[in-house]
This record gives sequence, structure tokens and C-alpha cells, in this order.
Amino acid sequence: MFYLLTSTEYSTIVKIPEGVEVAIEGDPIAGYKLIAKGPLGENTLLLKFRDVFIERSGDGIRVYTPVAKAKYKAVVGTYTAHINNLIKGVKEGFEYKLKVFYAHFPVKLRVSGNEVIIENFLGETTPRKAKIVGRAKVEIKGQEITVKGVDIEECGQTAANLERATKIRDKDRRVFQDGIYIVKKP
Repeated sequence: MFYLLTSTEYSTIVKIPEGVEVAIEGDPIAGYKLIAKGPLGENTLLLKFRDVFIERSGDGIRVYTPVAKAKYKAVVGTYTAHINNLIKGVKEGFEYKLKVFYAHFPVKLRVSGNEVIIENFLGETTPRKAKIVGRAKVEIKGQEITVKGVDIEECGQTAANLERATKIRDKDRRVFQDGIYIVKKP
């Protein structure tokens, strides 16, 4: 028994705004490297998945697959979201807002190199540390923390590191609600 499979192409187009340049390098086998340059800097992205193609199309980037399966359509959507984030990062940037909450002991924060040092958390004598990932920038103003950058993954991971560094263990969470929490995401 033979089955005749007809493939319908599934594609999306990502518009490139003015002031942003995107270069596409590579091929479907080795993977595509996208390099975006904009007013806030430069960012790169490596995308590789079989039978999903990326090409320049007029004033945009076309992402498509000839395979008519849900998995491939999902990868096309994921690639589209990654490319949109790449362009948005170099054009507008990303910003996470965090807030320090404490009821028992005042928390002191400072940036030292590629780490945020959290002192006096729950009265502990040993400071806790949270790693700053990549090119993300951390600004501390009182009890407000701002994480900025051009790469959403670096900013998000830095914010998650800050939140995880102040996770409370072996205490009642209803009583000890101290910590650093994300209050605004991009």
C-alpha cells in the first residue's frame, strides 16, 4: 500500500524595524547564526533544527518549513519568537524589576564584579551571592533592583539567580516571607 503525502509549506515573516540590521550566516545543516545590530548594541543567536529554514525576504526574515507536522510548525513559531526577541533586544532592550522584602533583618545589597552580594539576609553572617549572567547590568536603588540588557535570556537568568539566592529553607514560609522577588517582567 502506498500513501501519497502532500506537503504544504508553513511560514512566518518577522519584520525588521528601521535602525536594526540583521545578518544571517550559515546553512540548514550547520545551523543559522543571526547577528543583529541596533542602537543598544549587538546580539547573536544560533538556531539549528532539521527541515526548518531561515532566509531574507525583502524587509524581513522568513522562517519556514516544508513539513506539515505540528512539531515543525511549533519550531517555526519558536524561531519566530527568538528572532523577535533578538530584534527587540538591540532596539529597545529588556528590563526586569525586582524588589527586596524583609521584615526581620535589613538586607544590604551591592554589586561586586559579576556577582550581587546579599548581606544580613535573615541575620546570616555569611553573605549570599547571585551571579550576573553575560552582559546583563544590575542597578540597585534602595530596595529596588533593575536588571537590564539586550539578551532576554541573560536578563531573565540573572533575575532568577537573584530570586533563587534568597530562597528560604527550613523555616515556615508563611512567617518568613523575606526575599528578593520579580515584580515586573518584559
